[in-house]
Amino acid sequence: MFKFLPIAVLSLTSSLAHAAQLTALETRWLNAAAPVIGYAKALKLPLDIVVQPQAGPNDVPLAMGFADGRCKLVLSMRGNPNAETILQDVPEARRDVLIEAMAAHEMGHCWRIVQGSWHALPAGFTESGNEQADDPTLLELSKQQRQTRREEGFSDLVALAWTQRNHPAEYAHVYGWLRSVRDAQPHSHGSHDTRAWLKLASGGNVFNGNATPFEQVVTLWRAGLLQDE
Repeated sequence: MFKFLPIAVLSLTSSLAHAAQLTALETRWLNAAAPVIGYAKALKLPLDIVVQPQAGPNDVPLAMGFADGRCKLVLSMRGNPNAETILQDVPEARRDVLIEAMAAHEMGHCWRIVQGSWHALPAGFTESGNEQADDPTLLELSKQQRQTRREEGFSDLVALAWTQRNHPAEYAHVYGWLRSVRDAQPHSHGSHDTRAWLKLASGGNVFNGNATPFEQVVTLWRAGLLQDE
């Protein structure tokens, strides 16, 4: 999920430097996400970590924001019931790899916007179809949903490419959980309906090579764009 800042935050801009200020749940999530955070910083992605002192009514536990030319990995866990329930059906020992995959998903958003590609179609792709509506706001909402769905599809693939690269034995576990999350969300091309991309990546062998996870997913993402029409 991507959102633009500013939001009310408790600043934690140097990884876990102020861990004493964190709750146990926040520490658990940041520790699990640490490999992704370290990798992003090694790539010199402009990344800060932000913790909200109080989650808003629609906040997800982990999201990516962007402000002042920098990506913001935002934790919204305090007062957020979803932070406790999102993994409640997953055995305790198997949660960290899912949190790590979620962090990789969010880093996919950071990579896209830093590359100047946010909401942009790749070369050779154009919008198709001729939507009509009496209310122009409905057309704009439909466009925003398409744009969000494409970005979510890209980042879901990044999460899976990251898992295959770093935890290949856990690929089926991560894929199955991610697919169950997407299956439970509204369909009919909703803003987070990434099934067109997920069905192309049911096995980790679709990702290979020494490229970054962001670069590894481009071919599959393009293929999913054709199926998402």
